[in-house]
Amino acid sequence: MKLTDTHCHLDLEQFDADRDAVIQRAINAGVTRILVPSLTGTSSRVAVKLAESNPMLYAAVGVHPNEAESWDGQTISALKELAAQSLKVAAIGEIGLDYYWNKSPREEQISILKEQLNLAAELELPVVIHSREKEDAEQGTCSEDLIKILEEWVSGLRSRNEALEQRTGVLHSFSGSIETAKRAIDLGFYIGVTGPITYKNAEKKRQVIGNLPLERLLIETDAPYLTPEPYRGKRNEPAFVLHIADKIAEIQSRGTQEIAAATTENAARLFSWRESV
Repeated sequence: MKLTDTHCHLDLEQFDADRDAVIQRAINAGVTRILVPSLTGTSSRVAVKLAESNPMLYAAVGVHPNEAESWDGQTISALKELAAQSLKVAAIGEIGLDYYWNKSPREEQISILKEQLNLAAELELPVVIHSREKEDAEQGTCSEDLIKILEEWVSGLRSRNEALEQRTGVLHSFSGSIETAKRAIDLGFYIGVTGPITYKNAEKKRQVIGNLPLERLLIETDAPYLTPEPYRGKRNEPAFVLHIADKIAEIQSRGTQEIAAATTENAARLFSWRESV
């Protein structure tokens, strides 16, 4: 069985003591690819260096909305240079909007999101999108603002007949409504599924995933966060994607092998994994 973890913050300090062992456990669990997303310009450099150290690792470079105030006049050129210099950069991310924490003014979040979307179009790289509503609502201003921005971006891709319109990106750790998910899928996006889908109080999330096409789903850990059952309360790690695959299989009345194969193929289609560094 081959699995892919399309969102794991393997560069963070929580893995400093046993990173190699974590990677080996992932391999033992059948994980063949791990995407390491970035949060800042600095972490982008760290993620790329880490990805270049291991054939199964890839990086996404970008600035998270909660870090928008770290953005300066040099950030976009630095991200562009990183992506241009390394074959292990598979996406721009983690970028998006966060109206839950409000750590950065919404205007700044929107501004740097648009700049990074333009960079993704220029480099022909898909995007890893973060979206979190105020009070963790299923639907609200954040998702509406985000979809409008993405619609405008994808419209530009389509008007230029760019190949990227077929693999625009992923809505990471999706927790929104079925309507938002379907609008995103119509724009060429995939839907990322994480550990909370295994939680007892997550019936709404399970209903959404149960009504989405398997060919548009990805599995993610978001490790070290969002640990799935039965390990909830402990540090998350990429080997645990198997439990997410199991839960999707249960929801969609399929076999885990089918879920693993499909989501691994979906990830390869979206990120165009290269076989060599």
